[in-house]
Amino acid sequence: MRVPAFELEVFFGKYEFSTPYLLAQSDCEAMSIEALLHLEPDAAKAQREFLNTSLGYGENNGRPELRRAVADLYTDMAEENVVLFTGAQEGIFACMNTLLEPGDHVVCMFPAYQSLYEVARSAGCKVDLWHLRQTDAGWQADLDDLAALLRPDTKAIVLNTPHNPTGFTLDKAQTEALCALARKHGAWIFCDEVYRGLGWNACAGKTTGGDTAEAAPWIADAYERGISLGVLSKAYGLPGLRVGWLACKDAGLMEGIARYKNYLSICGATPSEALALVALRHGPELLEKNRRIIAENLQTADAFFARHAQLFTYNRPQAGPIGFSRIQVCEPMNDFCERLAHEAGVLLLPGSVYGIKEPYFRMGYGRKTFAAHLAKFEEWLVSKRLV
Repeated sequence: MRVPAFELEVFFGKYEFSTPYLLAQSDCEAMSIEALLHLEPDAAKAQREFLNTSLGYGENNGRPELRRAVADLYTDMAEENVVLFTGAQEGIFACMNTLLEPGDHVVCMFPAYQSLYEVARSAGCKVDLWHLRQTDAGWQADLDDLAALLRPDTKAIVLNTPHNPTGFTLDKAQTEALCALARKHGAWIFCDEVYRGLGWNACAGKTTGGDTAEAAPWIADAYERGISLGVLSKAYGLPGLRVGWLACKDAGLMEGIARYKNYLSICGATPSEALALVALRHGPELLEKNRRIIAENLQTADAFFARHAQLFTYNRPQAGPIGFSRIQVCEPMNDFCERLAHEAGVLLLPGSVYGIKEPYFRMGYGRKTFAAHLAKFEEWLVSKRLV
């Protein structure tokens, strides 16, 4: 298989670790190993146990206790139907190469994390894109548009909710309608749900706080052919652990995915799985911490975009820690973001890495440094007389 350059990672490879003021990040506030272990009732005991973690090989499908903890996130999921991966990317690659065959028809939400459609396309599948639309209410997905793309032979619908980069999220009613469409066509649904647990952001027509009765269920709970992708990197703010998972009630598919993993990482890192188990024991606490950070940062962003409404179209995210807004500039967005990084040390992610030609950019609201870094961006805008 030959895949094209992963444009988002190429851009971040240039600037993520050399630019001091980050506004583009898609994850939430990270923490140290020490801070994570101190969440345990007996922190000293937790530290001793972690230091005694074996550095031998782990189990192919993942540590059993950790798989049970992941399964418990779902309403009705068996440990046997969960496979752990090194991050989310490996799970995407393993699932697409197990589920799909050359010539299969796939529909993918767009814009999207590139591997969600590119792996299928590179494997010889026909991929149609279900475009999210800019509206007066922000980014929205139209299920009628999706229905028009589906065919009798559609193999899979691929989506991401809460969505990267727009911050759009499917609610419960939309998810039920989506599942009905997929069931009618006999299609699988692969759902990237790495931002699940952050709840609705405070916005018109939605509730605040954590997941509510309005929020959609995990796709693997909602649909018999639903495949859920999760990870500790995004909503939990623990990307350094590199622990992700797939969950699906179809035992045959999961067995095939586990066998495909033997050609990839084979097994996860045992220290990471030990820490991941601690993290999930304190999952509600970690998610609540990050929801508070996002809520505070969105208030700061609301004021910023209100002050500069003539320059920006502000698309406040419905859920999750990222949004996809528009700026009124004439130069290509990639050039603008590179100039901003070089001149001000401020990093935004250009929409061009998602294949979007209009001047959109991704902004992240999940870190404690957001307000200070946004102030640096505003200073630069003022210095360039853009505001």
